[in-house]
Amino acid sequence: MIYLDTAASFPILPEVKATLTDAFDSFYANSASGHRLGTIVSKDINKIREQLADSIGAYPSEIVFTSGATESNNIAFKSLLLGGEIPANKKHIITSQIEHKCIFAICDYLESLGYEITYLKPNQSGIIEPQSVKNALRDDTALVSIMHVNNELGTINPIADIGNVCFEKGVLFHSDAAQSFGKIDIDVDHLNVDVVSFSAHKIGGPKGIGAIYIRDFRKKHLVPVIHGAGQEEGLRGGTVAAPLILGFGKAIEIFPASYKQFKELNIKEYLINQLDINKIYFKINGDDRVLQNCISITLPETNIALLIREHEANFCLAQGSACSSKEIEASHVLTALGLSRELAEKTLRISFPLDISKSQIDELVKAVKKVTRDSRLIDNAYIPGSNVVSYSEELEPAG
Repeated sequence: MIYLDTAASFPILPEVKATLTDAFDSFYANSASGHRLGTIVSKDINKIREQLADSIGAYPSEIVFTSGATESNNIAFKSLLLGGEIPANKKHIITSQIEHKCIFAICDYLESLGYEITYLKPNQSGIIEPQSVKNALRDDTALVSIMHVNNELGTINPIADIGNVCFEKGVLFHSDAAQSFGKIDIDVDHLNVDVVSFSAHKIGGPKGIGAIYIRDFRKKHLVPVIHGAGQEEGLRGGTVAAPLILGFGKAIEIFPASYKQFKELNIKEYLINQLDINKIYFKINGDDRVLQNCISITLPETNIALLIREHEANFCLAQGSACSSKEIEASHVLTALGLSRELAEKTLRISFPLDISKSQIDELVKAVKKVTRDSRLIDNAYIPGSNVVSYSEELEPAG
């Protein structure tokens, strides 16, 4: 089976798996225990905290381990907004129409508490423009939250510029970096971010572990999302998952170099060229500022449902994000770009594993071609010409 859904979750790295096995055997003590083994576990956890902090230009005291990006996003909104850190009269939040669905759920909850939410529309390339953020800012804006990399398009938002806009107005800025961490260099000062969410399984680490960066964490008044016995500086109660944290640390160590080697394969460009050679019409959704391991591609002449159904045993493919791909609805990201429901349903999000080969791409293209209509049979009224482009005709190489 060829796995093409790493934007949902990367396969666990072999080195991470070995680290986990060793950790489950050796680091079973509670890190809060006062005995020798508990102290050893606690020290190793703090080494990973330092490792993560160093990788993003932060202080270890600004890192809190969580169960993943969804929990981190909840902390970013609820702990900051409901903890008295921000004046009570500031109840306006700015986010975008293309965020992860957990952001929408959090905003729905806060809306029920009296907050007002502004959802920014991306430009036609799927980018949230700094000027849009600037235009939406108000005197009562409490928080801006814009994802670093979109989980369906792979597009990279200009976070540093957006952060600068927020900094100038004194507004807290959060970014979900689940898709970018380990693939793009992140420096929290350069990006002008106050809060950042991370997830281990997006970089070949274990599921169930992530982290959040909070600038000047210990100086802030925050309300815990999970109340407990004071773990993680009181913000996140519950026994610390030492083995998962150690696995996360190994992924932080290994993944960036492996991803750099993957980029040298130019797999995305190879896929695009093969589609073109095989005369399969397509449109790439997004911008040239994209990750190399992810592509959103609309195939107007291809029976996507048949492709997925007939080749379920051969390919792991997604029509949207994993959080919504099983639902019978068009991708909210694609509709925000202006795609019709019909074209959104003819769109694949293909995200490559690090060990992908060109022969596997050939297999995919062959399967796509089998369920693609001959261009001579196309009803031009059914497929708007502006939405059908061949890479060689109109698109520039991505990445």
